[in-house]
Amino acid sequence: MKILVLFYSTYGHIYQMAKAVVEGAKSIAGTEVVLKQVPETLSSEILKQIGAEEARQAFADIPVANPAELAEYDAIIFGTPTRFGMMASQMKAFLDGTGALWAKGALVGKIGSVFSSTSTQHGGQETTILNFHTVLLHQGMLIAGLPYSFAGQSTMEEISGGSPYGASTIAGPDGSRSPSQNELDGAYFQGQHVAKILSKMK
Repeated sequence: MKILVLFYSTYGHIYQMAKAVVEGAKSIAGTEVVLKQVPETLSSEILKQIGAEEARQAFADIPVANPAELAEYDAIIFGTPTRFGMMASQMKAFLDGTGALWAKGALVGKIGSVFSSTSTQHGGQETTILNFHTVLLHQGMLIAGLPYSFAGQSTMEEISGGSPYGASTIAGPDGSRSPSQNELDGAYFQGQHVAKILSKMK
C-alpha cells in the first residue's frame, strides 16, 4: 500500500499537520508513506515581502511532486491552507496539471482525503475541503474525511480546528499560532483512517 501526503504550506502550519498525517498513515502495517510538496509559484521577492521565506526553510528539503506521479499511489492525502474559502493557488495550479491523468482515468478508485488551515476559526476550513472534493470527484477518487470516531472532533474544552470533512488547524490572524495537540491528533487520525480503509480495500 502506497500513500502520498501532498501539501502546500506558506508559513509551515500545513507542513506540521502533514507530518502528523504521515505518522498516522505509517502506523498501519504494510503502508509506505511518501511526503511531498507542490511547486511554489510565488517569487522569492514576494515570499520575502510576506515574511514566508524564512519559515519555508523548515521544509525546503521536502521533494517537489509532479502531477504524473500521482498515478503511482493507492491513496493521496492533500493539505492546503485556505485562500478566501478555497484551496491555495499553488495547489490549484498543480491539480490543473492533472488533465492527462483524468483523460486516462488514472486516479479512478483511489482514495483522496484533504486537510487544511485557516487564520481564523470560521475562515473557510470546511469550504476549502469541500471545494477540494470537487476536483477529487472529477478524478473518480473515493473520498475519506475525519469521522466522529476521532473523539477530539467534539471537544468543547478549547478552540480547535477539525470537521467531519477533514483535519484542520487555526493559524491565527498573524500566523503565530501553531497547531494544537488536538489538531495534530486529528491529522494523525486522518492519516491512520485512510491507511485503514486502504488496507481493507487491498
